[in-house]
Amino acid sequence: MEADNNHTTKQKLVVFFVLTVFLSSLFGGAMGFWAGSVSGGGLRAADLWHTLSGKAAVQAPPADNGSSGSGAANKVVNQVDEESAVISAVDKVSPAVVSIIITKDLPVIEQYDATPPGMSDFFRQFFGDNFGDFSSPSVPQYRQNGTQQTEIGGGTGFIVSPDGYILTNRHVVNDPTADYTVLMNDETKHEARVLARDPVNDIAVLKIDGENLPTVELGDSSNLKVGQSVIVIGNALGEFRNTVSTGVISGLARSVVAGESGMGSENLSGVIQTDASINPGNSGGPLLNLDGQVIGMNTAMAMGAENIGFAIPINDIKNVYESVKTNGRIVRPWLGVRYSMVDKSVADANNLSNDYGALIVRGDNPTDLAVIPGSPADKAGLVENDIILEVNGQKVDASHPLVNLISGFKPGDKVTLKVSHKGEEKDVQVTLGEAPNS
Repeated sequence: MEADNNHTTKQKLVVFFVLTVFLSSLFGGAMGFWAGSVSGGGLRAADLWHTLSGKAAVQAPPADNGSSGSGAANKVVNQVDEESAVISAVDKVSPAVVSIIITKDLPVIEQYDATPPGMSDFFRQFFGDNFGDFSSPSVPQYRQNGTQQTEIGGGTGFIVSPDGYILTNRHVVNDPTADYTVLMNDETKHEARVLARDPVNDIAVLKIDGENLPTVELGDSSNLKVGQSVIVIGNALGEFRNTVSTGVISGLARSVVAGESGMGSENLSGVIQTDASINPGNSGGPLLNLDGQVIGMNTAMAMGAENIGFAIPINDIKNVYESVKTNGRIVRPWLGVRYSMVDKSVADANNLSNDYGALIVRGDNPTDLAVIPGSPADKAGLVENDIILEVNGQKVDASHPLVNLISGFKPGDKVTLKVSHKGEEKDVQVTLGEAPNS
């Protein structure tokens, strides 16, 4: 019995010794492989764990120029940071982005039988059973049977004050006979009043009744850069509310015609171009930076193209909003001239000394004078064929049209115009007035 126990003990010792040698060899080989990989820039310590645990290792992309891999790590970190910034901005702004529902009383048309009772039977007595049936569905009769509220379109807006001021595009609320309802992110509805439609720019100001409403933060559009990341939020196709898309600023100071079918249009200049998706229904929604600040208002897309959209810079909108909030209407500065922008082709064709500026010209109708009598321009001595070259030192060109430069001031402000008069340049002091019917 004792001999059997000794034999069993020896067997156990042999097995223990063999297992110890095997595990030691395996561990030593793995550590040697890890050390060689680290010295050669290969596997990381985390990869060793995946190897020993039987899990597939995920190799990091090789770093540029033979570096230690920090470049790839930075790319991952930057990507995560931007993704987090987008999520944070959307969470911050979405409650203040609203859908604008457009409804209108439209006639209800019904089909009816135009044959007086018994009339068909009366005529069949004389002309036979084949006499035409006045009530035949092949010749239907229609009439109006009252009206009903019908949804005819939709757009987007954003709340800029806790008491319910909302900014959107003019072409979204262009129909004065329509009714406008604001649908909040929490599904509540508010009747909206249109306080002002900008006659110059594609901007409108609405008001709903409320207090402590969520609002957006208005940013600064004066220092935007091409390539800067942006976010679009809007009521895409009038159906998918608070749809989010991202992209970059593709261009600045573009000139476009903005509008949607049946909603009117506006000629716009100085707008932001972006490749973030702007779909029908997005009009009037915010264009955001990664801090969640509104830097523009989505207003148009290029038909027949992919990912070419446009937004009005927020700095062009602030003055309109403040004017409506303070005065109850849009108070706009006024110079009082009609003009055509000068470029190289115009300068060459007319032998002009400057290939930029605003050439004061008559309109198409005899009543469309170049300088409005009694206007600030008239009082300052400007005349037809003068070329306005600068406004307070800012060059007047395609990127800075005269109307945009003047709109940055208020009625009563004094500005200095550099004017080319019969080929000679001079400075002209003008006190801006208030635009009539503003």
